[in-house]
Amino acid sequence: MSVGAILGVLAVLVVLALILVAASVRILREYERAVVFRLGRLLGGRGPGVVLLIPFIDRMERVSLRTVTQQIPPQEVITRDNVPARVTAVTYFHVVDPTRSVVEVEDVLAATSQIAQTTLRSVLGKAELDGLLAERERLNEDLQKTIDEQTEPWGIKVTAVEIKDVEIPEDMRHAIARQAEAERERRAKIINAEGEAQAASKLAEAADVISRNPVTIQLRYLQTLLEIGGEQNSTVVFPLPIDLIAPLTQLLKDRAPNASTNASPAREPAASIEPAARAD
Repeated sequence: MSVGAILGVLAVLVVLALILVAASVRILREYERAVVFRLGRLLGGRGPGVVLLIPFIDRMERVSLRTVTQQIPPQEVITRDNVPARVTAVTYFHVVDPTRSVVEVEDVLAATSQIAQTTLRSVLGKAELDGLLAERERLNEDLQKTIDEQTEPWGIKVTAVEIKDVEIPEDMRHAIARQAEAERERRAKIINAEGEAQAASKLAEAADVISRNPVTIQLRYLQTLLEIGGEQNSTVVFPLPIDLIAPLTQLLKDRAPNASTNASPAREPAASIEPAARAD
C-alpha cells in the first residue's frame, strides 16, 4: 500500500473520530438541563456542563429552566352579570422538573397556553364586572393557583398570572362613567351634610357658652366692629344690640324709685305750714 493511500485512510479515520466526538459530546449552559434516552428508555436528567452520549444510541432533549413569559391571546368572556368583555393576560412559568416536562407532555408551551386560556375564561366567567375591574389582584391569584395546579404534573411551576387589559362595550363604559359620577356626587353630599352637622354642633356649643356668660356676646360684638373698621368702607352701619342698652335701662329703672321717695318728704312741711297760717 502506498504512502498516499495510508495518509488518505488516516485522514478518513480522523474525520470519523471527530464526527463521533461531536456526536457524543454536548455542552449545556447553567440554565439548561438534558433528558437522555438510550434506545428509547429514559436514563434521567444531566447537566449543566459537558454531557457524554453514545453516538447513534443515546438521544438528548434540551430543556431550559428560565422563566417563560407567555401572552394569553385575547379571550371573549361573559361575566356573571352577563356583561361581555375581552380580556388579555400574561403568564409567567418555568420548568422545575425537566424529566416530567419531556415525558408527561408533548409540547410544554402549547399545553400551558391552552390551559391558561381555558382557565381564564372559567375563572373570570364567575366574577362580576365590578370585581373584574376593581379586584384584579384577587383574580390574578385565583388564576395563578388554578393554572399551577393543572400544570404541576408536567413539572411546570406557574409563578404569576397578570390580567393586562379588559375591554368592555362602549355603552357599558358610559354606564360606568355615569355610575362613578353619581357616586362622587353622593360622597360630596355626605361630606357637606357632615360639615353642616359639625358646624351646627359647634354653634350650639358656642350658644351654650354665651348663654351662661352674656358678656361674651358683647366682646364678640366689639370684635366684629373692629373687623368692620379695618375694611375700606365708606359707610358703616352701626347696629346697637339690646344687650348693650339693657344695663343702662336697668340702671335708670333702679334710680327712678329713689328719686320719687326723695321728693315726697319735701312736700310734707309745706302741707303742715298751711294749717298754721290759717289758724293765725
